[in-house]
Amino acid sequence: MNDTLNKTYEDWYNTIAQYDKAFREWEARVPRIIKRYRDDSRTRNNPNARFNILWSNVQVIKPAIFARLPRPDVSRRFRDNDPIGRVASMMLERALEYEIEHYSDYRSAMDNAVLDRLLGGRGTAWVRYEPHIVAEQNDLNTGVAGSMPENGLQITEDADESETENAELVESQERIEYECAPVDYVHWRDFGHTVARTWEEVTAVWRKVYMGRQALIDRFGEEVGSRIPLDTKPDTDKWATKQMVAEHYQACIYEIWDKEQGKVFWISKSMGEILDEKDDPLQLEGFFPCPKPLYATLTTDNLEPIPDFVLYQDQAKQLDTLADRIDGLVNALKVRGVYDASEPSLQRLFSEGENNTLIPVKNWQAFAEKQGMKGALDLVDLAPFAQALQMAYQAMEQVKGQIYEIMGIADIQRGQTDPNETLGAQIIKSNNAAGRLKYL
Repeated sequence: MNDTLNKTYEDWYNTIAQYDKAFREWEARVPRIIKRYRDDSRTRNNPNARFNILWSNVQVIKPAIFARLPRPDVSRRFRDNDPIGRVASMMLERALEYEIEHYSDYRSAMDNAVLDRLLGGRGTAWVRYEPHIVAEQNDLNTGVAGSMPENGLQITEDADESETENAELVESQERIEYECAPVDYVHWRDFGHTVARTWEEVTAVWRKVYMGRQALIDRFGEEVGSRIPLDTKPDTDKWATKQMVAEHYQACIYEIWDKEQGKVFWISKSMGEILDEKDDPLQLEGFFPCPKPLYATLTTDNLEPIPDFVLYQDQAKQLDTLADRIDGLVNALKVRGVYDASEPSLQRLFSEGENNTLIPVKNWQAFAEKQGMKGALDLVDLAPFAQALQMAYQAMEQVKGQIYEIMGIADIQRGQTDPNETLGAQIIKSNNAAGRLKYL
């Protein structure tokens, strides 16, 4: 590790600002995609019909990526006769299995990270080491460790020192009651790293941690924790009062892991200083407490992901247009027309007429001379509307096929299949879909 860098607060402030500038366009694009996924644009001012293909695709792909908890597999690299290694592998595997099943935050973290990957193009998880320490009191006169006799004197101690030593009869010690490694979900806005072309070139990662006043004091001490400004406004509804918002203000703390120095820093941009720094606390092989994020489409120029929706947004716009046209055509498929006002009974024909019901006409001879129904009633021709509706449905299926081809969602994966297809054809489709999912 390089200890000669000695990065200051100004260095980290400029590094974070560089990341914010490089990813500003991406961070502005993601909220629009999320609104599209949530269908937030459907308001009173925009009553047009839409086809939410983004929601449909995400619901299909998400369970294909992560549907159940993984099974840990700890095995020895070489299958030699090593009973100690075999037992150690078994213990590690059982510990991992208990950790994954017992702590439900793992499933929720993975679900949220996968959803961020499918919407914004980047999903991140973060691992914490959480030891639970309890205090113990040991009587020195008891000689717990067998290091002191009953009189409390060591062999090399003088009698004059015995009074001072025996005055401290009780020694406070701490021990780890149990330890765990929770997996945290990191929101796509709260994660950052040094600007680089590929993940292997990243030298530092950080995440934003939001802490209240008491949490700040517990973490950084009374002197520092009480001076950190609460600079983050919570995301609340419009109906929340100013007092409610003020009571939930938090401080935004940046937790930065620097691989070059082998240190972890905690800084507050509002306070303008480094709050704390520690040497590598976890001693991980890759140093970072987070794996490589789940990325969408990337190039070797930068780590700004391209969300999947961007690749088929033109086709999605066409689907919205067709959905609105279909909605209008369906509304137009109504029996409408005009009738001769001299025959008011014709008005009752469509409002009262049921099966085997006849509507009487008073002057039938005159009605027949006017060619009857053909001469007194004229309806709108619905054939053009029905034909246009059928063409719109066909065009919609073609556009959906283009989107599925871009996303690689095979028919067998959507639960649709051709009954005339052979088993071999369906297996080929399934294998191709599995190959595409490996890179999602």
